[in-house]
This record gives sequence, structure tokens and C-alpha cells, in this order.
Amino acid sequence: MNEWTEWSRELARVAWIGIGATAVLDVWLAALRRMGVTTQPLALIGRWVGHMARGRWCHDGIAKSAPVRGEGALGWLMHYATGVCFAALLVLVTGRNWAAQPTVLPALAAGIATVAAPLLVMQPAMGSGVAASRTATPWRNRLRSVANHAVFGAGLYLAAWAGSRAFPG
Repeated sequence: MNEWTEWSRELARVAWIGIGATAVLDVWLAALRRMGVTTQPLALIGRWVGHMARGRWCHDGIAKSAPVRGEGALGWLMHYATGVCFAALLVLVTGRNWAAQPTVLPALAAGIATVAAPLLVMQPAMGSGVAASRTATPWRNRLRSVANHAVFGAGLYLAAWAGSRAFPG
């Protein structure tokens, strides 16, 4: 197999893992919403990113900031792109062999580690404070974030397992 084919195969595998893990998270979030649990609309992530393009990175409250054209689609795109980036980071740290023969612990650890992004970057920039400290129920929000990212970690494993069968070798 030539080098280009090998790289293409690895990129496809990483994309598969990231998209699959993000889809698992989305199923989880949809189930929470059906149970009456409020989840953050992805359009607000799109709004945040849309304002970044205009030079505004931080907000007192992203929901109160002016809407951005296409923020819903932009939010979904960023959500899945971030999932693929986190999958790529996992594969870079664990090595290509992990993607071919995945194990649960590295995926769960990576998923839980990714909670640093919302707690330390997104929430403060979107007006919720570090680790949701400016929200009405910071500990509940922190625990939800950890749980959601643990589900993402389980999704990393499940997607890698399925990918190891879809992209053998």
C-alpha cells in the first residue's frame, strides 16, 4: 500500500471515530431532552464562533448576544469538527494501533479529558464563568458536562470498535 493510500485510510478512520463518537453524544443529549433535561442548543456555539470571526471572543451571556446568520448550521459543523479533532488527538496520543484494536480505558479517559474545553474555554467565553461558576447551579452543570464527555468517550470506543471492522488492517 502506498503512503497516500495509508494516510487516506487513517484520516478516514479518525473521521469515522470522531463523527461516530459525536453522534453517540447527540443520541445521549436527545434522550436527556426527551426526559426534560435542558441542554445547550448548538446554535449558541455557532453564534459564539460566528462572533469570533468578527473579533468578539467573549460574551456576558451568549444567548443575549446578537444572532449570527447560519448559527445553527455553524454550531452543528463546529460540534462535529471538534469531535473529529478530539478523535485525532486520541489516535495521536495512543497510536494508530489503538484505532485498529481499540480498548475502552483510553477512550473514556480521552472523553473525560475533553471536558476541559467547555469548562475552561467555552463556558467562560460564553458568559457562564470558569466551570459554570456564574450559573445558577454550577455543580449540577459541571457534573452534566463530565457525564456528557464520558458518553463522548464511550462513543470514541464504540466508533473505533465499529471502525476497526469497517476499516480492517
